[in-house]
Amino acid sequence: MENLCTITTNPCLNPCSFPLKPAARPPFSPPELLRPRKKSHRPFAVKSVLKYDPLDSIANDPGTHVLNVDPVYEPTPRNRPLRTPHSGYHFDGTSRKFFEGWYFRVSIPECRQSFCFMYSIESPSFPKKLTALETAQYGPRFTGVGAQILGADDKYICQYTEESRNFWANRDELMLGNTFVGKTNTKPPKKEIPPQEFNQRVTEGFQVTPLWHQGSIRDDGRTNYAETVKTARWAYSTRPVYGWGDVGSKQKSTAGWLAAFPVFEPHWQVCMAGGLSTGWIEWDDKRYEFKDAPSYCEKNWGGAFPRKWFWVQCNVFEGADGEVALTSGGGLRQIPGLTETFENAAMIGVHYGGVFYEFAPWNGVVNWEVAQWGHWFITAENETHTVELEAKTKDPGTTLRAPTSEAGLAPACKDTCFADLRLRIWEKQNNGTQGKVILDVMSKMAAVEVGGGPWFSTWKGKTSTPEIVNRVVGLPIDVEGLFGFAPFFKPPGL
Repeated sequence: MENLCTITTNPCLNPCSFPLKPAARPPFSPPELLRPRKKSHRPFAVKSVLKYDPLDSIANDPGTHVLNVDPVYEPTPRNRPLRTPHSGYHFDGTSRKFFEGWYFRVSIPECRQSFCFMYSIESPSFPKKLTALETAQYGPRFTGVGAQILGADDKYICQYTEESRNFWANRDELMLGNTFVGKTNTKPPKKEIPPQEFNQRVTEGFQVTPLWHQGSIRDDGRTNYAETVKTARWAYSTRPVYGWGDVGSKQKSTAGWLAAFPVFEPHWQVCMAGGLSTGWIEWDDKRYEFKDAPSYCEKNWGGAFPRKWFWVQCNVFEGADGEVALTSGGGLRQIPGLTETFENAAMIGVHYGGVFYEFAPWNGVVNWEVAQWGHWFITAENETHTVELEAKTKDPGTTLRAPTSEAGLAPACKDTCFADLRLRIWEKQNNGTQGKVILDVMSKMAAVEVGGGPWFSTWKGKTSTPEIVNRVVGLPIDVEGLFGFAPFFKPPGL
């Protein structure tokens, strides 16, 4: 095997330029988040892929440092402490227009690269493309399962099938998978299985849980507008650290308690604002190995994506005394009713030192100024704090697909993981002015996105939900607790 030091002359990718010895203990655990901590270097390596065992780490030439990053599989436990509402699969079995999408990101600070895994299912009530009779009965529908990855250097891979009969998901927990190509004389999995069994039954496909993620896909050649890779393989474990709420407290619904019902669609839930992942990702002929890399997970579900939206996410910051996780997003979404009425909705969520800082329409005001591409400026305030974030990029970005009502899984948004970002939070004084600085950090690894449209000019907006709606959405209603008395009526996914 080629010596790691000779793979690249780029110091960012040269594993000999920083420690490869695994730490004696993970960088932090949930109780430690309450104590500020200086950031530490995390082990990382890039290797050329020759021959390999999918479950084993690749060894180097004798005499070189070997980083053991074999991820350890753990079955998903029941009632895990950081489970958020809406972690499960929301399909209710009806024939209404419906999609659900999942997003998982792993960031590797040592080489300034990220891998973003995106899975989606459309019209799951139809396991294959509609017949002419079904189209006449239900109207046009787009079906199928898609797997996309935005990976190193913003390159892209996509595999899609119009059939969903080999897709599975758990209605109570963040667990899903799909088999694009199965092994001969085996049945595709229909639930979480050990990684060895997965490799024996699946040639191309994936499975993901809150603690484990593995898969292998091959680009299907349908993308002519982005630089693609031919194959991707991965296996890594994750230790969740932040859900969506204060550490040690009950986790929150990102979109409020009304997200339990099919109104104000599409819905959005951050399932893991921050975690630590250990394992490997093979991206064509390069193998990225990492230990305790910052990771993230969110999901959407409903009839279709918003008409227009923006999004910013980051888990890697410079200048922080503790671990920081940022998520912000906004969109133009339709209000239920007989007429086509749309509203501006947006929020900012920051986890820092075990504390969750929430800025949403029901507890304050969110303002934004987002360019067609290259600049995101978002501010917000609630009763106690003010937040400001600004992201910029000169990277051209990569066009990604999203479930659309007009064309199914189609090019609909543009992303990059190479944005520069500054995030600041202040306490509010009694007179409303800025007080003590809580957080002032920078990043060169922010993920940013614009989608939908039209985007003829810079979008300047402000949350505009009617006050009565804000008051209703902001009520401290424990929907899960209510359905605990009548579990039979509990909506799927909650």
